This record gives sequence, C-alpha cells and structure tokens, in this order.
Amino acid sequence: MRYAVLVTGPAGAGKSTFAKSFITHLAASKRTAHLVNLDPAADPASFEYEPTIDIKDLISLDDVMSELDYGPNGGVVYCFEYLMQNMDWLEEELGGYEDEYLIFDCPGQIELYTHHPFIPTLVQNLSRMGIRTCATYLIESQFMEDKYKFFSGVLSAMSAMVNLEISWINIMSKMDLVTSNSEDPSGGARNGLRKQKDIARYLDPDPLLIATTRGDKSTTINPRFHALNQAIVQLIEDHPLVSFLPLDLTSTDSLEYVVSHIDYTMQYGENEEPKEPHDLDEGDFQDLE
Repeated sequence: MRYAVLVTGPAGAGKSTFAKSFITHLAASKRTAHLVNLDPAADPASFEYEPTIDIKDLISLDDVMSELDYGPNGGVVYCFEYLMQNMDWLEEELGGYEDEYLIFDCPGQIELYTHHPFIPTLVQNLSRMGIRTCATYLIESQFMEDKYKFFSGVLSAMSAMVNLEISWINIMSKMDLVTSNSEDPSGGARNGLRKQKDIARYLDPDPLLIATTRGDKSTTINPRFHALNQAIVQLIEDHPLVSFLPLDLTSTDSLEYVVSHIDYTMQYGENEEPKEPHDLDEGDFQDLE
C-alpha cells in the first residue's frame, strides 16, 4: 500500500520546511519517504532533499511565462492544466514505489485548493492508482495577528476541505516563533510578543471570537459588518470542521504528534503483513523447525 500526503496551504506557511522535516523524521524511524514537487515555480536550491518526482521535468513556470507571456498566477494554473492533461506521466513516475510515503509539496496559490478542480482531480487519480491520500493545510501562527485574519484562514481551510473531500489535517505552523516567556519583550517572534496562551485559543476555533452584539458601544467594529460577522459565526458553528494541530519543528515531540495523526488518518500499516524475524529461518531457532 502506498501513501500520499499533500502538503498544502498559503505561501510562506512553511510547507517545504515541513515536508523536509517530515522526510527526516520518517527516515529516523526507518521508514521510506519520497518528495514529490508539484510547485512549478520552486527553486531547486531550496530543496534539502532532491525531489524524486518533479513537475518541472514536465513543465516549468519559467517556460510558461517566457513562451506564453503569462503572469505568475496564470502560469501556475496553466502548469496544472497541463499536468491534468498528462496524468499518464505522473502515473508512470509513481509506478515504481510500493509501501512508501509520497510527500507532495504543493504550490502556495490558495485558489488551486479552493476554486479550481486540479487538486481534486489529482486526488481522484491517486485513489484510482490505489494510493491512500490525505492532505495537510498549514497556516502559520504569526499570521494570527488578530481574530479577523484568523477567521479568514479558517474559512480558506474550510473551503479547501470541502473542495478536496479527503482526509484532512489542519496545522498551525511555526509555533517555535510563539514564546512561552512573557518576560521576553520581543516574544522571540518577528511580529512582536505572541504568548502561547494567546495562540492556544485559536487551535479549536471559537466562532464567538468574531461575534459582535448589535448596538455594543465598546467595540470599534463598523456596525455595517454586524450581519456579515453573524453570518460567518453561524457558518462556522453549523459546520465545525476546522481545528488545528500546533507544529513546532524545533520539537521532536511536536513533529511526532503531527505525524502520528497523519498515520492514523490514513490507517498506515493496517494492511501490512507482519514480518518474520530472520532468526526463524536461520540462526538461533533453526533447530526448532
């Protein structure tokens, strides 16, 4: 049984760094993983592990932009359209891997997950090939400047989940930039002091964080947005799909916690046959046969 993990999320969320750490962790556990690069704009120098399969061997963003005069976003969309038309190439590339993790490092254009059919089509083809698939969606902790940015992230995650319709894990990345030391004036974070207790309440979204009460004089929110805020609150309450796992890549326990959730989500190893120790065939136990 083969397993595929799609590493998705907005640009700058730490997808490539997570994929690298994921592969390192699996290697330390004596498990085999391969990196599949689906970002046609990725810089080859940015990969610590060379991709086993690289979309740039099929088509690159630079070629599309120079030959077709497309912009970056339109170029990425064209690259994925081209990939969908040449899925036999990807199927042939994936054909030689068995009982291994395939980690797909995806682009940072959110519209690929929320609006376009490319990733859902990719997932369907992976399922047809007998590959168990799940997705991770990364949002960085430092993005959570305020509750409104946070809920825009929650809604984008929810939209992507509904669009892809596969097992899904939301991850709040870069938790190492969140300080647990309230005495540290900088907070160890580039956007100033962000305490762990401030971020913790966002791991399980409480829609009432964004709720406003009509006529409340204590809030600076424009009253014209009251109905919109209430509608967003109602949507999240009616469809409580989103919660986040904290990820601190400086902590082995934090990474193991996330990997164990991915394993459980895909039922890793459920179909594997137990391996006989070599000594049952030869060596110490030879006389018992």
